[in-house]
Amino acid sequence: MNVEADVVLLPEYANVYPAGIPTGELRGRAESIEESVFAGALEWAAAEYGVYVFSGFLEKSGDCIYSSVVMARPSGGVEAVYRKVMLFDALGYRESDVLCRGGDPPRLVEAAGLRVGAIVCFELRFPEMARGLALQGAELVLVPAAWYRGPGKEEQLRFLAQARASENTVYLAVASMAGPDFVGRSMLVDPMGFVAVDAGAREAYVEAVVDKDYLRDVRKALPLLELQPVARRAMELALEKAEPAEDDRGG
Repeated sequence: MNVEADVVLLPEYANVYPAGIPTGELRGRAESIEESVFAGALEWAAAEYGVYVFSGFLEKSGDCIYSSVVMARPSGGVEAVYRKVMLFDALGYRESDVLCRGGDPPRLVEAAGLRVGAIVCFELRFPEMARGLALQGAELVLVPAAWYRGPGKEEQLRFLAQARASENTVYLAVASMAGPDFVGRSMLVDPMGFVAVDAGAREAYVEAVVDKDYLRDVRKALPLLELQPVARRAMELALEKAEPAEDDRGG
């Protein structure tokens, strides 16, 4: 395979296909990074192709199982850079029956000259997650996902990705698991919210360009992050007004 990319992203749960597996068995398939053959393969690929590889990873650490994002560097080594905080307890699923919640917010790492951060799948529905990375200075937000099929789910994935990219003037890449239970639709969205590449429903490898000059031009024309403190203050005032008044009877 010809790889010209500097950063490669794989889906959530890339080391195990999660659909249809009983809770106990799924927990049993989690791996520690140090002992994982899959993590070793990521490290080999990063060195072989000279790329940074980010991947979703069902991680076992102590007594907990996490939906993690790991990074393999071209210089060697694999590390967890993020553990999913917002678990998928919705639409009939209870991810919290299997996973522990990550304890730390998303953070940035340097990869191929880019400031990169990651959120995971369901977290795309929460604007605060991507906004936190953008305010730290993210230029590229990575979203490994295992986005289950269902009515309107492909469209939801696409418009949520576009919204998070455009409202934060950031590049956003989604690697979404394909297969009978998942929608696929991996994509790269540019800082204006336009989809630069869409892999469709199939399993595929696609490449697209992250243009830092274009990113800078967009942020100059749309200084949304500079104006964020004003919007944040407005939200805080709204929340203060939304607090329920204390009942006259003390209830």
